[in-house]
Amino acid sequence: MSLAHATFAPSTSPAPTASPTQGSGPRLRAVPAGTEARGFVLYVGIDDAKAAAAGTNLGAIVQALKALAADLAPESETYAAVALAPEGAGGRDVDVVRLALQDPSALAKHRQAEEDEELDRAHAGVVIDISRKRLVLDNEPVGLTFKEFELLQYLVLREGRTIDRTELISSLWKAGDEDEVPNERTIDVHVRRLRAKLGRYEDIVRTVRGVGYRFDRHADVSIRHSSTPSPDLF
Repeated sequence: MSLAHATFAPSTSPAPTASPTQGSGPRLRAVPAGTEARGFVLYVGIDDAKAAAAGTNLGAIVQALKALAADLAPESETYAAVALAPEGAGGRDVDVVRLALQDPSALAKHRQAEEDEELDRAHAGVVIDISRKRLVLDNEPVGLTFKEFELLQYLVLREGRTIDRTELISSLWKAGDEDEVPNERTIDVHVRRLRAKLGRYEDIVRTVRGVGYRFDRHADVSIRHSSTPSPDLF
């Protein structure tokens, strides 16, 4: 659904002579150290028809809210935007507004819904979801251990490069991770277990004899990265 927004002109309502007592009303939650609150956003969900049924219109509501802000705090500055959506698009008005005006949590929820919908359509293939630390085969989640996913992720993020066992040990195993000191056989055991869970897609983790292992992407393999670069990606 394509969404956009249009703006209302700033209010020129005169500043009143009184303001509420400091500290009255609900307080904001504590802001993180090193930051300060500079304002807020209030999302109002109502379409033209609902406003008309209430005997008003969107412009009048905006001006009333601007006037209220000026009445409560004469030094406040206001800016209003109206969210637009295709006619008959459906959905809750306030959700449409939040998405159209780029509310971060609404965008994240929308992206997740799109990914889940895409996954529902994927009846075959491999999805390696780096952002959510999960593996999906033929639309069914696979239960990998933490170390198995770490191993797969390490190879995936270095696609096409053969990684020797020594590098895998030094990168993925730390002191205290295992009951015994990991060695090349430890890597081979984890790769064998990972391949068993990959089933018919086991050959995406390829053995390079005498060297190590490599991730080979197939046409039926999809990799999803997080919205921010992985610290393991270089």
